[in-house]
Amino acid sequence: MATVIALVNERSVVIFSKTSCCMCHTIKTLITSFGANPTVYELDEHPRGQQLEKELKGMGCKPSVPAVFIGQQLIGGANEIMTLHLKGQLVPLLLSSNAIWV
Repeated sequence: MATVIALVNERSVVIFSKTSCCMCHTIKTLITSFGANPTVYELDEHPRGQQLEKELKGMGCKPSVPAVFIGQQLIGGANEIMTLHLKGQLVPLLLSSNAIWV
């Protein structure tokens, strides 16, 4: 988990993704539509992608992608992000983590 934690601590929004995953694309599009500029790690293109995927699974990410961290906290995958969005809680979370500004 050390590698994932080190990568996440550098940015306000981090998304672990795979280029072939349609839900990953949807979540990246949603988050960027609010003006956030997430750091995205494509596990199928990253040299340590398999290790990162194992670490994400060890942190409870099932499936392993998309895995979204906001404000250095694991928020979850597509279901969790969409639930926050539908409840009107995603934008306030992005604001509080300084990922977007009003």
